[in-house]
Amino acid sequence: MTTHAPTDPGHAGPEIEFPEVRVNLRMPNNPCTGKVVSSELCTQRKAAGFVRHIAIDVSGTELEGNLLPGQSFGVLAPGNADNGKPHKPRLFSVASPSKGEDGQGRVIATTVKRLVDEHWTDHTLYHGVCSNYLCNLQPGDEVRLSGPNGKRFLLPKDPHKYNYLFFATGTGIAPFRGMALDLLDAGVASHIHLFMGAPYASDLLYHPHWLDLAQKHDNFHYTPALSRERQADGRDPMYVHNRIGTELDRILPALAADNTLIYICGVAGMELGVFQELAKHLSPTQLKNYLLVDPEAMGDIPNWNRRMIHQQLKPTKRLLMEVYA
Repeated sequence: MTTHAPTDPGHAGPEIEFPEVRVNLRMPNNPCTGKVVSSELCTQRKAAGFVRHIAIDVSGTELEGNLLPGQSFGVLAPGNADNGKPHKPRLFSVASPSKGEDGQGRVIATTVKRLVDEHWTDHTLYHGVCSNYLCNLQPGDEVRLSGPNGKRFLLPKDPHKYNYLFFATGTGIAPFRGMALDLLDAGVASHIHLFMGAPYASDLLYHPHWLDLAQKHDNFHYTPALSRERQADGRDPMYVHNRIGTELDRILPALAADNTLIYICGVAGMELGVFQELAKHLSPTQLKNYLLVDPEAMGDIPNWNRRMIHQQLKPTKRLLMEVYA
């Protein structure tokens, strides 16, 4: 997983202050022990993959009360790798609000997709070690944990000052579950827009949860994007970044404001599509709030590539990203 810090102070708008967080309270060579509380499927049963929402009790450990949405924690699977050494820790995003699943910070949660694939060379089945280990755990089972990790992909210290646009694909939805719950629990009155991308409707993670939040809170807006089937509104298949165009009338007031933050989390490459759509639909002045673009690149938006990020395409302090391969 790669976190990209903003590379430029940006255009207009107030300075953004983020909370101080504690990191590496438990290192992988000295993990603490948590206990699984629950493990629930968060896709429909007919989905092609399996994704589970796993809650872990960390009470009495250094992780209790010290994990914020946007951070991650390490999981150490038992046993050794092929080289004979213990498995390296794998990082999983916090999917719970800052108060935890229990309201006390004692139970944390994450969103885990089982990795099942074929080896390219001999077409034998491959199982991701840590993801399947986690998904196989039962309530009451113990698990070794390290962390916290990360201090840049966070909500601002004073969340009431900002509007929010969240773009997610796959398990990149995890931090936004916790962030959205924190914002709504704090009574933030500004607009929160969540865009979730998935291949099919059966792959939408936490879909009933988002619909429920949108029904209960007028300022929370949830818009899925399906890349391999028609949308519920009848539109053709589209990727999550295409929702900027279809929802432009609704989100432009927020995008044009000087107090809006954009968060992007998911598979590497999705950020480029968001950049391109912002460049297509925003005025030069509005775009500079989020992305500083080299003039030559601005004339060739369709041919942008990821190698240009942080070179010809520079995210400002108001655009935060966390993407993974």
